[in-house]
Amino acid sequence: MMLTRRKMMGLIGGGVVLGAGGAFGYAATRVPQTAYLPWDMAGQYEDPRMRALSWALLAPNPHNRQPWLADLAEEGVIMLHVDRDRLLPETDPFQRQITIGLGCFLELLRMAAAEDGYRAEIAPFPDGSAAAGLDARPVARVTLTADPSVARDPLFAHVPARRSNKEPFDLARPVAPDALEPLGAVVRAARFGGTVAPDEVQDLRLLTHEALRIEVETPHTFQESGDLFRIGRHEVDANPDGIDFTGPLFESLRLTGQFSRASAADPSSFAFRSGLDAVFANADTAMGHVWLVTAGNDRATQIATGADWVRVNLAATAQGLGFHPLSQALQEFPEMAGPYRAVHERLAPDGGTVQMLARIGYGPTVGASPRWPLESKIMNA
Repeated sequence: MMLTRRKMMGLIGGGVVLGAGGAFGYAATRVPQTAYLPWDMAGQYEDPRMRALSWALLAPNPHNRQPWLADLAEEGVIMLHVDRDRLLPETDPFQRQITIGLGCFLELLRMAAAEDGYRAEIAPFPDGSAAAGLDARPVARVTLTADPSVARDPLFAHVPARRSNKEPFDLARPVAPDALEPLGAVVRAARFGGTVAPDEVQDLRLLTHEALRIEVETPHTFQESGDLFRIGRHEVDANPDGIDFTGPLFESLRLTGQFSRASAADPSSFAFRSGLDAVFANADTAMGHVWLVTAGNDRATQIATGADWVRVNLAATAQGLGFHPLSQALQEFPEMAGPYRAVHERLAPDGGTVQMLARIGYGPTVGASPRWPLESKIMNA
């Protein structure tokens, strides 16, 4: 969540940033030093499994928790596990969204292996799974086999530029209806849906706005996000996950004591109100929406949904479209029951589970999200 541009400009004009000179000004303009290195390291390993994994860890995932762990004890095999210390029990009580994120991870791994001349055979949940939640059993067994004939995926070229764009989109620049077709064409398992029709988009703006309000104004779900705030470059480098706040403005606000976890959690504070304005601005500037629906909702289906979701994100990237998941209305905690029911009535009237929902549009270029180094994700390194 970020401060609104108008209030940002007020702070800058008022001297908070422009008045920062000397050591203060230097500190305010510094950026994280290590948090983005994994983006540069992708593909830079000798072991083909490590090369594939180094691309896979760039996958989108809920709250940027990066909940993957890889066991490389068996030659030529990757056993993927979930890091259960990185779950989101308040907003994702059944770990459905975490599982979808792991599906995104596996799809990027498959693409990267193919690009390297290896076929990745992925067996989801080889020892079974539970609907109630993820446990110590492996999420997937991945076997890499050298195969020069394996088909490369053209979407892989867009992995370095893939983003979840959490900025307002350009209201003066509509998305053409024919932009939806390439996004739906890459889906393999789920049912793709999308709209850029103004009336439908406005209805979904209102629905996602309300869902965002509920998540932020519900203490236990907002606290889960607040605990994952990384404020300033030192915190982001120390814990390159969660929700990062970096750049000159946030560094200046941190240094002057105007932005902290405590102020962000106080509904009467400027930081809280500005943050709420910002998340509303994102939902309210959607220029289109896309979603995925599945007939079932078991763990294997959620993994397949993740593969489809990252493919849709990459297809949007290929077209220069901004892409931002808005999954709050799909969350299964009790306070979200109203929007959850409404989004299913609208997007899955014939039944099924709406697994993912995003807004699309044209927005500013944004930077990559922080990542933990690959070595920290290897169980037996």
